[in-house]
This record gives sequence, C-alpha cells and structure tokens, in this order.
Amino acid sequence: MKNERKRAGWTQVRLAKRCNMSQTKISNIESGKLTPAIVDVELILDALDAEGPLAAEILALARSANTEWQDHWSSRRRGLDKKQNELARLEAVSTEFRYFLLSMITGLLATPEYVRASIADVPGDQSKTIAKKLERQSVLVNPEKRFTFLLTEQAVRWPLLPPLEMAMQMDRLASVSRIPNVRLGVIPLGGHIPERPLNTFTVYDRCLATVETGTGALMLRDHRDVNVYREDFERYEGYAVWGDDCRSLLNDWAMIFTRQRQ
Repeated sequence: MKNERKRAGWTQVRLAKRCNMSQTKISNIESGKLTPAIVDVELILDALDAEGPLAAEILALARSANTEWQDHWSSRRRGLDKKQNELARLEAVSTEFRYFLLSMITGLLATPEYVRASIADVPGDQSKTIAKKLERQSVLVNPEKRFTFLLTEQAVRWPLLPPLEMAMQMDRLASVSRIPNVRLGVIPLGGHIPERPLNTFTVYDRCLATVETGTGALMLRDHRDVNVYREDFERYEGYAVWGDDCRSLLNDWAMIFTRQRQ
C-alpha cells in the first residue's frame, strides 16, 4: 500500500486524515508492524482510488492476514490450560457472544463431569484445564455481557456421559437459561429445517468468528466472514425453541435419561 500512496502523491498525514486514522497507524501498517483490519485496507484503497488487479491482490493478502489457523496438536503441546487463558481474554474484551453448538455442549454450559469427559482423550493431567474451564463460567453472570447459546438437539442429547449424569447436564442447561443476560435455545430435530450447518462456531461482537473443525479452529477477523456467520446464526435462531418451551424440552430429555438409569 505504501507504493500506492506514493503513486498517488500523498503523504502519510494526508492519507491518515482522509481515512480518519492516525499517521502512526498508517506508518505501522506500511512498515508491517501492524496487521490492518480488512475495513482499514478498504478505506485506504478507496481513499487512493486504487483498483484493478493490484488492489484485489492487496485485499486478498489482508484477508489472509486476518485468518488464523489453530490446530489441536499445537494447542495440546502448549497445554490446553493455555487455550483456556486465551478464551478468557477473549471473553474479557468482548461484550456480545453467539455460540452455535452443532454436536457438543460448550465448556461455559458444562457440568464438571461433562468437562472432564470432553477432554478424556487428551493424555496427561488435565486438572488445570478442567479448573480453568469451570472458572470461566463465572463470566455468564457478568451483567455487562450478553450471551446467546444455540444448540442442536444432537449437541444436547449426545450421550457423552452415563444417563444420570446426562440428566444432570440437562438440568444445568435449564438453570443457565434463567440467567438474565443469557438466551439459550435448542433446535429440535423434527419438522422441516432447510439448512445444512457444517460446523460449530462462535461470534464475538462484530470482530471475530471462530469455526471449529475436527483438527482445529479457524479464527476469522475479516468483517465479511464475521457478518456471514452472524447472518447464519440469525437464521438458525428461527428454528429454535426458547424460554419455558426450551426448559420443558430439556426436562423431557432429562427424564428419558433418568429412565435409562432405572
């Protein structure tokens, strides 16, 4: 982008003023000290009237720079408790959270037994990870945060635990759904759902979407990607049951697990 600015005959000060940025920010972007958001790149290119293949290439590079891949093996080598610290930092700086849970219950909603079972395949002592996962749950009662959890019936009912413990997990979900700043909905596997969700994902404010796969997670900061997942989430919300209807459904499923125990 530095070459584009010089081609246009602009100083950093002039470009910064046009883009409503500081000159320091422009300098840091041009020197590679700062990874710009896609919206920053778009503003700069628009201000410079840059277009054509070069502008498209610059945008593609910015998009790649705003996409991060975190594989499970690296996370396990560093220690899963470190991952919990990263998530806690994300939760500290974010205000609005949207969780789409396709196949499992997330740690913020899990009982201690469910948390333990969810990482049972990871070798070594996981006591720190379990403790930090449970510690993070305190963010749910922070009145400055807003959470929406959207779970498929498969995520809720997948029998990761013995029947009685699964019933307790249903009770935990029902309890969390009563927290004033938490919305919790379930999409029953019935009727007609003309959608095809492929992954579990989380959207933090309008800044970040994380998409989980079998071997890791994508961290997407491009505003176009984030908006796509926000829009997907809004569509899926329309298929869910909420409030008392949701709690009634959870109670029915808990009773099924209880009867299995008997």
